[in-house]
Amino acid sequence: MSREVIILGSANSNGDTRQFIEHILKKREIDVIDLKPLNISHFDYDYKNADDDFLPLITRIIENYDTIILASPVYWYSISGLMKMFLDRISDLLYHHKDLGRKLRGKSMALISCTNFNDVSEIYASPIKSTAEYLGMRYLGHCHGLIKEGKIESEIELRIEKLIESINAVSEV
Repeated sequence: MSREVIILGSANSNGDTRQFIEHILKKREIDVIDLKPLNISHFDYDYKNADDDFLPLITRIIENYDTIILASPVYWYSISGLMKMFLDRISDLLYHHKDLGRKLRGKSMALISCTNFNDVSEIYASPIKSTAEYLGMRYLGHCHGLIKEGKIESEIELRIEKLIESINAVSEV
């Protein structure tokens, strides 16, 4: 059985992206980790940030989950700064914790996004897809949602179902 986690990288822990996640959680039980309250510094070649929250967090994620779902609002046509910082810190696993980083191979990654318009360019997901491929992870796709007054449109429900099907397919392997 696959174990999944959603990593929420939003400036608003209870905003639209979290509401979109709640719709997904109605269909499948998935753990959620919010990056906002954590102390995660920018990547540093000198590793002066070794004592922040990143290493314990990524260790917990790698040891406990097979599928990592990144969830971010669309800020200026890109992922949030919090999510970007989290992804940049994966470089620590390439320089300082290689054995831990190698454990990402064979895991799966997906992307959830949310904004105030119904669709985003495929360019938005491209860095996440490329990151997954570089790390030897299966990329399960991108699910974008639009929240209006706490509700999502039926078209978005179909996207959520497709994401859940992708997760289910990986968990059956």
